[in-house]
Amino acid sequence: MGKTVNVTGATGLVGKALVAQLLEEDTVDRVNVFVRRSSGIRHPKLRELIIDFDHPESWKPLVTGDVLFSALGTTLKKAKSKGNQYRVDFTYQYEFARAAAENGVPVYVLVSSAGANSRSAIFYSRMKGELDEAVGQLPFANCTILRSSILVGAREERRPAEVWAAAITSVVTRYLFRKYRPVAAETVARAMIAAAFRSGSESKTVVELDEIFTLAGNRR
Repeated sequence: MGKTVNVTGATGLVGKALVAQLLEEDTVDRVNVFVRRSSGIRHPKLRELIIDFDHPESWKPLVTGDVLFSALGTTLKKAKSKGNQYRVDFTYQYEFARAAAENGVPVYVLVSSAGANSRSAIFYSRMKGELDEAVGQLPFANCTILRSSILVGAREERRPAEVWAAAITSVVTRYLFRKYRPVAAETVARAMIAAAFRSGSESKTVVELDEIFTLAGNRR
């Protein structure tokens, strides 16, 4: 019998790539995606659950199966305040992770960010670090946190600053600091699947920067 997996952030850059790959996985029978609005994807394996993230009592019983993939996130510009961004990037993700752990989901995979540190003076890095630490305390049999460099791929919304940063970083890291080179969403998605389905992994693993490319290579 194939696996049942859950995805949050399915309409985002990494989430879209992840869902597309999961739907092609022979070992996966069902892909549950939790979204605010329809993803527009139709597939026999896909179960789309449109929910209100602010009311966990309505969706918590639905977070069951073999894996929870967490790729949810927003930007400060889109959220319009640090409080709103924290609610999406920390609270929603933590509540989903806690629901999965309480419902007996054994495997959790989170997309974090390079520089995540709960003691950082930078709001974004501190928020990501706080989430990494919080989910790491939950009783998953296997918890993997991927801290990627700048993500590249086709987004729905334009992010000029991010595009320029990726272009500059790509040039700089061609010969120097290669571990900081930009990473495609599809590569992160492959690494997430590899992390979830590998055997004999530790209870908690943090995959940093260029280690993501290595992990993704195991899923070609």
